[in-house]
Amino acid sequence: MDAVLRSSYSPFSSFYDAPYPLTETTTFNKARGEELPQGAAQLNVCEPSGIWNMLWSWKGYKHPGLYHPDNSITFVCQAPMIEAALRFSGITDNPLKKPKKVVDVGCGIGGSSRYIAKKYGSHCQGITLSPIQVQRAQALSADEGLEDKVNFQVADALNQPFPDGQFDLVWSMESGEHMPDKVKFVSELLRVAAPGATIVIVTWCHRDLLPSEANLAPDETSLLNKICNAYYLPSWCSAADYVKIANSLSLEDIKTADWSDYVAPFWPAVIRSAFTWKGFTSLLRTGWKTIKGALVMPLMIHGYNKKLIKFTIITCRKPA
Repeated sequence: MDAVLRSSYSPFSSFYDAPYPLTETTTFNKARGEELPQGAAQLNVCEPSGIWNMLWSWKGYKHPGLYHPDNSITFVCQAPMIEAALRFSGITDNPLKKPKKVVDVGCGIGGSSRYIAKKYGSHCQGITLSPIQVQRAQALSADEGLEDKVNFQVADALNQPFPDGQFDLVWSMESGEHMPDKVKFVSELLRVAAPGATIVIVTWCHRDLLPSEANLAPDETSLLNKICNAYYLPSWCSAADYVKIANSLSLEDIKTADWSDYVAPFWPAVIRSAFTWKGFTSLLRTGWKTIKGALVMPLMIHGYNKKLIKFTIITCRKPA
């Protein structure tokens, strides 16, 4: 059996020792396919007055933040998530080891790129299928004086416009769930990675199957299908599926961790925000795609409660 470290590493390790600068966070990359890219783009970035931008943004951050299990400390921003992923993957401030060239796959409005560029002085290249996100990412980066460190372009994560072996950190924050071909997705991450580069995937998964199971239970599949229909997602996979792909591609130092408990409170928090006057009126002004996505939020909560939905980090290294 291939050796894979399934870690119980807490994303809150040493978090209380350092403040986190405010930056914008990433938004979803869009899946390649027919309806999925257009639908996901409209849901996430093309309705600027919609509930997603209003409710999914605290201090400029979108996407789940980290919630401490004992509720003593709550982070409702993305910076601690980025920091936790960097630490989990072994990225350090060592001048000889810190990343110099980074690709942010599914960059959204560029939050991860800006954070990493500031932290390490890296040159970061972000890609997304959304021209709107590229424009926003460029503008935010200019506001922060990072034009010489970060750049963004419209490109397909499954067919990246880069030569082989370009980047010593290959980063994907919450975009893997939008990829209809997970093998092609990981293969492209590997292709653009330089020898010895670290690959980081943070994504939604379903639970690992038991040895006695060939598939998820019918009620579990039905629940995930409803979420997929609302959020324009392709079929789900498990962390074990990602590990299998990584092993098939001869990737090394494969590690996974389940951070679901640290993220699950995000969804009830969004629903509570929706029941404010601002949230309710914003929802009424949005299109049907956004309303449909909002109505499915309780299913996300149900999926986490059933231990069906997993918020997973997978890291590995390209052989040197």
